[in-house]
Amino acid sequence: MTVIVTFAVYLLLGAVAGTMAGLFGVGGGLIIVPVLALAFEWQGIAPEVLMHLAIGTSLATIVITGASSAYGHFRKGSVDKPWFMALLPGLMLGAIAGVFVADNLSGTLLGTLFGVFVLLVALKMMMGLSPKPGSQAPGKRVMVAAGTVIGAISALFGIGGGTLTVPWLSRCGANMTQAVGTSAACGLPIAVFGALTFIVVGWGHPLLPAATTGFVMWPAFVGIVLASVLFARLGVRLAHVLPAHVLRYAFATLLTLVGLRFILG
Repeated sequence: MTVIVTFAVYLLLGAVAGTMAGLFGVGGGLIIVPVLALAFEWQGIAPEVLMHLAIGTSLATIVITGASSAYGHFRKGSVDKPWFMALLPGLMLGAIAGVFVADNLSGTLLGTLFGVFVLLVALKMMMGLSPKPGSQAPGKRVMVAAGTVIGAISALFGIGGGTLTVPWLSRCGANMTQAVGTSAACGLPIAVFGALTFIVVGWGHPLLPAATTGFVMWPAFVGIVLASVLFARLGVRLAHVLPAHVLRYAFATLLTLVGLRFILG
């Protein structure tokens, strides 16, 4: 594909990812990683680095989109600073560790694990599972440990962490507004440290295509950021028109198909 056609494809993928993220109320990572993997496959990028490049690029896009989301929640006062600070050391360490785990996995195994993770998220959505709300936050050591697990899994799969952080904060006693707002803030350090570490571990890899720095593809980054931010608003508008239960089952079905595609190849 020519440079112009390739960038147009990234813009289209960003529009799809942004619309679906706004429509289904999830971070873009669960959408961006699969569409990037598909785009990179079309471009003939080596399968050994394809998933690593998709995940690293996804985290880089979340740095921008996540910063915007976190700032919006901060202005509305929905970020609980003590909880955020308690989780922060673990989030940073976990994000770095998660990338090193990914770097030591083959592209095939990483894709399979991503598929399993997506299927688990789909199952949770279909069954409407949610943790029992708690009334008291655990101690500092437990919060650091939780942050480490959340950061590691999120960086490993290229997501902002809301899928894991919101349920955890709910168990800690946060109401939904606090949980979502604080989760948005938590996604930023995960994305920053995860993306930077993917750049470092992928630096100079011989199988990477042009216009990459480590495991971050810059044309894809620019196209997805530009389009996803704009089209997320369209998704939000559609979400207010369609019934919530229909949205939940539709997204769970989509995730199931995505997960099976990665597992079955």
